[in-house]
Amino acid sequence: MLDKSKFFFLGAAMFSGVSAGLYPVVLIKTRQQVAQSELSAMRTGYSILRNEGFRALYRGVGTSLMGTVPARALYMGALEVTKSYVGTATVRLGFPDATAAAIANAAAGLSAAVAAQLVWTPVDVVSQRLMCQSGKASMCRYTNGVDVFRQIMRTDGVRGLYRGFGLSILIYAPSNAVWWASYSAAQRTVWDGVCSYLNVAYKPDSKTVMAVQGISAAMAGGASALITMPLDTIKTRLQVLEGGEEKHGPTVRQTFRNLVKEGGLMACYRGLGPRWASMSMSATTMITTYECLKRLSAKNQEAL
Repeated sequence: MLDKSKFFFLGAAMFSGVSAGLYPVVLIKTRQQVAQSELSAMRTGYSILRNEGFRALYRGVGTSLMGTVPARALYMGALEVTKSYVGTATVRLGFPDATAAAIANAAAGLSAAVAAQLVWTPVDVVSQRLMCQSGKASMCRYTNGVDVFRQIMRTDGVRGLYRGFGLSILIYAPSNAVWWASYSAAQRTVWDGVCSYLNVAYKPDSKTVMAVQGISAAMAGGASALITMPLDTIKTRLQVLEGGEEKHGPTVRQTFRNLVKEGGLMACYRGLGPRWASMSMSATTMITTYECLKRLSAKNQEAL
């Protein structure tokens, strides 16, 4: 029922805008995760602005946006195809509609996350190295994303671009599955609560529908950020490491031990505030954009 060319073209443009808007929060989160000492998000952001200027908050954004288009295309394509096939299969197997929808959403989120990480992991490795370098010319190892790519390929090869890929799958695949399943369940819970409170069959307008979708998405995104935070911190550390003497860099276990030595178990939660905020805002804008995108891309818009 979707105009595929419009769906992917509009989707790439809309999600690129969302990614650009949230980029400074992601950069602050990344700086906190690789820091050797505890520093609040506000102090980290203020330090960047004072010492490096406003443009430093967008260091590496070009590389990130270049990866947004193919990654989102893979994500949305896998999401819609899997949801359609699994949804049809579960209904044929006799599952109730609500259960079938939850299973289809979970499977779709899982496959979409795996597909997108084929692009996102190399993009993260490159952009995060740019994020973490100081703006001072004497301390800059890289001039741009292409330079980062060349140096990684020269020292570590293709494997260097996919450092942390396994952890990324471990983080995003289950969390996406849970997120999409809980998102649909959260919406039903909210609507049931509203109807029970009003004691009538409530027929909401489009603005109310989008508000409920946004609230449900923010709740799911925040919970996901809290659960996956330690793994994300370890993944970020692994991805910004240089090749150096240790050809393939330290292991996940070594990285975890280093974090604990620096600040105890709470060091694994550095950057939680910005990540919670970015994932909640990203989830809210993503789902409202996604639902809006589907309406805009529908072939029979007159019937909507």
